Amino acid sequence: MTYAKTDLFSKKQRMLSDIAKALSHPARIAILEYLADQDACMSGDITRKIPLNRTTASQHLQELKNAGLIKGTVSGTRIYYCIDTANVEKMKKEFCDLMEHITSNKSSCRINNGRSDNGNKTEK
Repeated sequence: MTYAKTDLFSKKQRMLSDIAKALSHPARIAILEYLADQDACMSGDITRKIPLNRTTASQHLQELKNAGLIKGTVSGTRIYYCIDTANVEKMKKEFCDLMEHITSNKSSCRINNGRSDNGNKTEK
């Protein structure tokens, strides 16, 4: 039986990775910032404010929607998008927990200016 290597990681790790991937493009960050200032908007509204064509904007919106960062509501032939605030709040907590965990042991990294504590050169 075959399985994806991602199956070897926890559900939480996969979820955080999916969100990070969705946030990894500057256009998606710009879309989220724009949506944060709106009640709801259509992709055409976004392309008037952000330098993207409609097809590209739609692809980015789909990635954000798949990650649960935004939601879309169909009204006739139009789709209105907005931030999925409840879901984003949950994601924010998960990322805060992760950052707290990885910074909680501040003495764990013993690399100083490219050298370990024992003076040996380390990789960058």
